[in-house]
Amino acid sequence: MKRAPDFLGRWIGELKTEIHALCLAYRDPRVPWYGKVLAASVVGYALSPIDLIPDFVPLLGYVDDLILVPLGIALAIKTIPPEVMAECRERARVSQVTTTGRVAAAVIVAIWVGVAVLMAVIVLRLLRK
Repeated sequence: MKRAPDFLGRWIGELKTEIHALCLAYRDPRVPWYGKVLAASVVGYALSPIDLIPDFVPLLGYVDDLILVPLGIALAIKTIPPEVMAECRERARVSQVTTTGRVAAAVIVAIWVGVAVLMAVIVLRLLRK
């Protein structure tokens, strides 16, 4: 099995740190509401098993992971005060907690189930009319 180039491993590590930092930042009261919404959306999309373009689609499947996630991170960072983001980055680097991934996955699954239930309720109401 081939090993990824060193720069790629560092870049992926930095993306993971940024995602964790955004996860910490959207809980901070100093972040404006629109920054919280954008950060939560980017974290949710990055951790979600459901992609805009499914990964099995040749070439295009990983485009969203390689382009949309970093662009979303960059946009979310612009809406968060720099001092808050610096604190969150430091906390993300120091933190090596593995339960965060499980909790985030549980939250994402709960959101998707909630959306599915909401859509089912809407469809059922429309069909009854």
